[in-house]
Amino acid sequence: MTPIRCLIADDEPLMRERMRELLAEHSNCIEIVAEATNGDDALNKFNETRPDVCFLDIKMPVMTGLQVAAEIGDQAKIVFCTAYDQFAIQAFERGAVDYLLKPIESDRLKTTIDRLIDQVAMPPEDVTPVVHLINSREPRTAERLRWIKALVGHDVKMFPIDDVIFFQSDTKYTRVVTEEEDVLIRTSLKELLDGLDPEVFWQVHRGAIVNVNRITKITREGVEKHSLVLRGSDERIGVSRHFFHLFKQM
Repeated sequence: MTPIRCLIADDEPLMRERMRELLAEHSNCIEIVAEATNGDDALNKFNETRPDVCFLDIKMPVMTGLQVAAEIGDQAKIVFCTAYDQFAIQAFERGAVDYLLKPIESDRLKTTIDRLIDQVAMPPEDVTPVVHLINSREPRTAERLRWIKALVGHDVKMFPIDDVIFFQSDTKYTRVVTEEEDVLIRTSLKELLDGLDPEVFWQVHRGAIVNVNRITKITREGVEKHSLVLRGSDERIGVSRHFFHLFKQM
């Protein structure tokens, strides 16, 4: 049979190595065509290689595995991989979609591969409904961020989270911009996302999160380039094409 072409996406190098080694045991029927280190990288690699199946870690930076799967839709078969067992496992026991709990065991992966082989002639199913189901059942963060603390000189300043216009990654730090403050904190964008209200703060680029209530204008500067004008700031924030869908109804 023609080998099933697959993509591996995981932000942990050891986990990618483990998956690579396990899949190598099935090299007669599986071919790894790409590896990705985060969600944005995974989507780029998918568009470049068009694999038959994507092994996606759920908890990845920039874009989660669920966000990547929603973008892929019915263009490939999806196998989710995660260290967290709180997700609705039964949601993955459907058709072309499977679920692997870390640490991934050889026997369990073989079951997944056998399932993929059995379905090789079947078109991929749209995973979007499964993604919605997982999101609806995933436990939410118990406590949302209410304040941002930042070291300014010798002082620790605190200001309400609602005052933040945008967050922007800056090498080892994250910029926090309000109408009156422009400070750096050590908390990464990924860590911030876990505590921010997703209805108010949207990630619009791998390096930027914006307060939706501050958006006054969306400027379309071409097919591949959008930017945001935010109330209270003179800076424009670029929108990655992977996040264009957030603004389709605006």
